[in-house]
Amino acid sequence: MDPPDWNKCTIKELWEYVAWHLSLSGIDSVLVGGAVVAIYTEGLYQSSDLDIVPDEFERHRIAGVLEGLGFTAKGRYFIHPACEHLCIEFPRGPVELGEECPVEPEKIIIDGQAIQILSPTSCVKDRLAGYIHWGTRDLFDQAVLVCLRQMSRIHWPELKQWCAGENNPETFDELRRTVDEQSD
Repeated sequence: MDPPDWNKCTIKELWEYVAWHLSLSGIDSVLVGGAVVAIYTEGLYQSSDLDIVPDEFERHRIAGVLEGLGFTAKGRYFIHPACEHLCIEFPRGPVELGEECPVEPEKIIIDGQAIQILSPTSCVKDRLAGYIHWGTRDLFDQAVLVCLRQMSRIHWPELKQWCAGENNPETFDELRRTVDEQSD
């Protein structure tokens, strides 16, 4: 896989490039967090970091792959010198969405390699988990944006059941009402 145009690469391009190389090296990973929101909202939401959760956390193996691609470690982040507008972090797994674990990510095949990302529905759960547990309104707003931009890919019954499982069915009602109001 050819490298992206480092000076102006998007989160999606950087994720695909890095995840592809990790997969090629036998390291499965899942893109989570705000970077997923940025991808699913087609840039309406902006993020400058990528959270990539490896199936097995072996920092030395991850670092070896990234260093081979020209990245350097700066604290917990990896940065490419020609792409300083974006950074990558590798939080420990497993991927959890509130009480839901394990999470089944969406797989995408690029040039023969499978890379993984939260599905739009799981992305909404991820944002709602932060809203429910920390009361962070901007995470709710991000969930709404994903729903509006990915409407046909959102599985509403699953979201309703998930919110009930988080002992917060009113969050589903608020989400549905807000999305319906904003989609008119």
